[in-house]
Amino acid sequence: MKKFSLTFLLVGIMFVLAACSGSKEEDPTTDDASKSEDDVLAKVQEEGTLVIGTEGTYPPFTFHNASGELTGFDVEIAREVADRLGVEAEFLETQWDAMFAGLDAGRFDMVANQVGINPERQESYEFSDPYITSTAVLVVAEDNNEIKSFEDLKGQLSAQSLTSNYAETATSFGAELEGVEGFNQAIELLNSGRVDATVNDNLTVLDFLKQRPDAKVKVIDKSEDAAQSGLLFRKGSGAIVEEANQAVADMIEDGTYDEISEKWFGENVLE
Repeated sequence: MKKFSLTFLLVGIMFVLAACSGSKEEDPTTDDASKSEDDVLAKVQEEGTLVIGTEGTYPPFTFHNASGELTGFDVEIAREVADRLGVEAEFLETQWDAMFAGLDAGRFDMVANQVGINPERQESYEFSDPYITSTAVLVVAEDNNEIKSFEDLKGQLSAQSLTSNYAETATSFGAELEGVEGFNQAIELLNSGRVDATVNDNLTVLDFLKQRPDAKVKVIDKSEDAAQSGLLFRKGSGAIVEEANQAVADMIEDGTYDEISEKWFGENVLE
């Protein structure tokens, strides 16, 4: 009788321990998906590095200078944000269309690449407060006299980064799209006659024409609607977005933003 009772007791204890162990493994609080919103900021502070996704081929926002150094307006803004967070900025370069997937996969903590703020992106991502205001312009070859406005894009082939705001603008006017990796490739296709036009950022185009006054392209129309861009984060990034907003606000307040903006554009590009 005692032997039976002892055996029964031992089996019962093993059952309870197994049940407890199983419940611990299934506890959703241990799952990565349940990490708190502060984890991105905590990770950045712990590692001492803010990992930033950017193209590196999109002057004057993010590109390599003659010495091969990564530079540009967005690069300087992102470095300043990292500095004000008390960490180092580490840039990982990738193509435009791959930046969003890279952010989703956790390769970057933040993206700095003049990412336009729109409702569709806001459903999937978080943005900082705007730090750029710009408009879309229509660019064609110098000898193209058929396309004179956005309305003339219908049925024309336009070189665009397929997930950009400018691709949406081109298609809204009936253009067909030729996908490109960035602005430089769009201009190359335009110069070679393989596309009819490109819709792009006025600040980028103005900088390009300043650097390449001999370029055989021209701006023929400008959108009346202004677009704003922000630093991009994964959904649920939480506190790091607030910290980035504070860093940008402080830059504007103490004049650092004006200095960077004047350096690259000769004016304040937020107002």
